[in-house]
Amino acid sequence: MNVFVTTLGCRLNEAEIARLSRDLRARGHAVVGSPAAADAMVVNTCAVTTEAARKSRKLISGLHRKNPEAPIVATGCFATLEPQRVAQLAGVDEVVTNGDKDALCARLLQMAENRAMPALAAEPGESPLHREARTRAFVKVQDGCKNRCTFCIVTVARGNERSTPIASVVDEIRGLAEAGYREAVLTGVHLGGYGRDLGTDLSALVRAILADTDIPRLRLSSLEPWDLPDGFGELWKDARLLPHVHLPLQSGADSVLRRMARRCDMARFEALVCDLRHRIADLTVTTDLIVGFPGETEAEFLATADAVRRIGFGHVHIFSYSPRPGTTAARMTGEVPGEVKRARARALFEIAAAQKRAHLSQFLGSVRQVLWEQVSERGLTGYTDNYLRVVSAHGDPALAGEITPARLLHLGEPADHVVAGLA
Repeated sequence: MNVFVTTLGCRLNEAEIARLSRDLRARGHAVVGSPAAADAMVVNTCAVTTEAARKSRKLISGLHRKNPEAPIVATGCFATLEPQRVAQLAGVDEVVTNGDKDALCARLLQMAENRAMPALAAEPGESPLHREARTRAFVKVQDGCKNRCTFCIVTVARGNERSTPIASVVDEIRGLAEAGYREAVLTGVHLGGYGRDLGTDLSALVRAILADTDIPRLRLSSLEPWDLPDGFGELWKDARLLPHVHLPLQSGADSVLRRMARRCDMARFEALVCDLRHRIADLTVTTDLIVGFPGETEAEFLATADAVRRIGFGHVHIFSYSPRPGTTAARMTGEVPGEVKRARARALFEIAAAQKRAHLSQFLGSVRQVLWEQVSERGLTGYTDNYLRVVSAHGDPALAGEITPARLLHLGEPADHVVAGLA
């Protein structure tokens, strides 16, 4: 069976679709890059914002137009929150909610059997895990969240916290390393809460991976700035754990953070960043911010802008607030007009872009280890250990999937990356 798989949204969605792809290949089926070549298609949907839900619907409709004969299996958060609406979309043959996602591969194989779709044997001598250039693999280690941030629909869509046992994660990463992957990125809805249901924690998981696998690079995805284990910063004494943390701030005003029901205030957030920077050399800190949360005043927005200037981030994801039915914030008064949201987002983007240029500039002239990922129109592209995007116009395309030292020469244009020469 030829299966086309695609996803929208977060790194966790990417991790789930990557694991599905590996499972399908391991069972003798092909994951194809074109909808037209597919016998079946899988869409891992997103619903974190109203726009994400709209894009999910548009994606499903577009895939059906490209291949009306191939049944579509819809899964993910949008499919979980509005299964009946998704089931009525043209081309959707089956809806698999997040609660049943672990059985998605088995459901696809049953579909193939029912429709007499042939299995495609892997070619001799090739790993069934992956035949493409191997770079980063997103590894889902945790799902669900017990926090109830007032703006977040993901806690409704994902359910209670569940952690993958350490031994299972270690086995998966061993397999990825044997297949040639060079970096594993641990993902979860609330990664910092890993292991609470198993009597362990994220530090124990990281130590086990570093001790019991040969993966050259290990990276952590988004971490809420609370529930981090004691001595968390000490983990970075092992250079294989990469110096990059993504800590969602959401707002720089304590009054907004309280309305959001965030479990962290500005003083604790800044203290955490300061401590991590003290312990981890050349650390890149990235974050998420929401503008236009219900009731956000001009003073509260300016507090966020000041916080960004004060802390300094390597990159900022900026979202304009959109109400999600079923959340507490959707029932709040004090809606911020759309034009005000857009103006605040533009102002914050300008601050964040200047900070990113400053952050990139401080590493110019240095040599850093780069995992080269692909060849683009600009040249060979990849990421440093501390998550700086780099381009080498004269890099050998054969280096894609390899880690090599590179000297960071100057800012690119636009200034969202660094031009590098192979050292």
